[in-house]
Amino acid sequence: MSIAGTKGTVGIVGLGIMGGAIARNLAAAGWRVLGFDIDPARRREGELVGAAIAGDTREIAAQAPVILTSLPNAEALHATANEIVAARAPKRIVVEASTFALDDKAAAERQLSAAGHIMLDCPLSGTGAQARTKDLVVYASGDPESIAALTPLFGDFAREAHNLGSFGNGTKMKLVANLLVAIHNVASGEAFALGVKAGLDPQQIFDLVRRGAGNSRVFELRGPMMVEGRYDDATMKISVWQKDMQVIGEFASDLGCKTPLFDAAKPIYDAAIAQGLGAKDTGAVAAVLERMAGIKRRP
Repeated sequence: MSIAGTKGTVGIVGLGIMGGAIARNLAAAGWRVLGFDIDPARRREGELVGAAIAGDTREIAAQAPVILTSLPNAEALHATANEIVAARAPKRIVVEASTFALDDKAAAERQLSAAGHIMLDCPLSGTGAQARTKDLVVYASGDPESIAALTPLFGDFAREAHNLGSFGNGTKMKLVANLLVAIHNVASGEAFALGVKAGLDPQQIFDLVRRGAGNSRVFELRGPMMVEGRYDDATMKISVWQKDMQVIGEFASDLGCKTPLFDAAKPIYDAAIAQGLGAKDTGAVAAVLERMAGIKRRP
């Protein structure tokens, strides 16, 4: 199956922060996007960004030769795989872009393969804000011919796509990258708390760290939120991120690999949940650290 050089139909199951941004960029690039989400609000948002809305996943499987899934949990993945199989459609390429445990992805891959479909493991590196500007990296793994055929599609919603080889390697790479994100995010909040406690201006902290050796992409992305002390425009909600944290921890534990810095960061995210910040962006760990430091922001 090849879609190289054409702008055809692509299905998207899951129109949340990431899936919705991808739908918008693909529609703007000339693809016919057929989307579905169990949440009516997400379906309405999908329509607003140019996607046609399907009645269910089976309708997508009946019409779209390529289906991208961006889902909140493993239960949703298995339900989606069941619906694709039940559609009894011709061979489809399923691009699984979520972050789940390898066992869950492998189970879905076996189920879809038995029904004649191809599933690729293609998690994405980047936040929701980066997804809006096509500043994503695709960690693709699985059938190499299918990955090659999807190069035009990847190029219309991401800045880079890499073939990591065997199915599952994409997820392994994503967990390594997310471990660093978890640490850098807390480190950024800790640095802000120290600077603010010392009497430095938050905007100055951001401007000067960004110009020095302590900078990181996470600091650049979440620093502006930490300057304002506002985390409502979530590009990754803390409640969703907790799922990723659990997957990383279990992955490292199964390998017998110690992760002392990651382990030190986890209680800060747990504290954010306990303080009612689950719906906020993960940058809100800075608010937790400021509270620990006895800092009270001026209105």
